[in-house]
Amino acid sequence: MKATFYKYQATGNDFVVIDNRDHHFPKKKTGLIADLCHRRFGIGADGLILLEADPQADFRMVYYNADGREGSMCGNGGRCAVAFAAFLGMIAESCTFRAADGPHQARMQGGLVSLQMAEVNEIKAKPQYSFLNTGSPHHVQQVEGLDGFDVYNEGKRLRYGLYGQAGSNINFAAVLGPGSLRVRTYERGVEDETYSCGTGVTASALALYDSGKLTEPVVRVATLGGDLQVRFERAAPGQYTDIWLTGPATMVYKGEWL
Repeated sequence: MKATFYKYQATGNDFVVIDNRDHHFPKKKTGLIADLCHRRFGIGADGLILLEADPQADFRMVYYNADGREGSMCGNGGRCAVAFAAFLGMIAESCTFRAADGPHQARMQGGLVSLQMAEVNEIKAKPQYSFLNTGSPHHVQQVEGLDGFDVYNEGKRLRYGLYGQAGSNINFAAVLGPGSLRVRTYERGVEDETYSCGTGVTASALALYDSGKLTEPVVRVATLGGDLQVRFERAAPGQYTDIWLTGPATMVYKGEWL
């Protein structure tokens, strides 16, 4: 399949992005999507994003994991989709779009993209970790020695051992201050640690604020790929509204898949 694509990254979380408003992309070919995302034999990416027309919003984002399967919400991918829509001239500084978890608002300012995330209505707190859904399922666990922590093996063990085949994303976090975190994430679908995960840093900020480990509702989150900001309002214990994820989203290059 011959197709024009764009490569985007958001704090190191990278994506193949395709304008699919004419519906030319063969979405059922999971093997093709996996080939496009393969880092040795393809373009290389954590996932693939199709930008499509939507009668109820400025556009629709369809997201696929690197394994070729359609995924749930991707926060960094959503911010890249907004930047791509602006590049195509579809939007100005603000927009609405639809994703797997429903409608989202977003705005661009000063090279940053802010994305309103889905509301969170429940955080399941366990003695060693928390579990919540921020558009995608997330396990959040505070650990010591995060720099040297074996994210791949421990993340894989929890992803399958605790959550079964359907799995969950696994986040390991270290609190740096009352409004500051460092997070490393093992992402299902990629089946490896990624440089950043937007829904993951959002989940980590909310879970650790809800448990009292953070005390400020505006949280700077350091990832392997750079810094993100999460801000939110607490409606009740375990319930959060007006959640915004902010950070850079950049086009890397344009290419053609032959």
